[in-house]
Amino acid sequence: MLNFLKTFRNDEDGAVTVDFVVLTAAIVVLGLAIGAALTRGATDLAGDIEANLTNTTIPAGN
Repeated sequence: MLNFLKTFRNDEDGAVTVDFVVLTAAIVVLGLAIGAALTRGATDLAGDIEANLTNTTIPAGN
């Protein structure tokens, strides 16, 4: 059993896969954070435009 644990600890065959999974997860989380920030900003901008258009009066033409 002790020999198995030493061999398991020294085995590096799956290290690249673990690195790939960690990097992919980091990219996904970063993309979600950027998407959330852009969505919030776009929603605020749309609200400002709506408020400006709602409060704008158009003079009656002759």
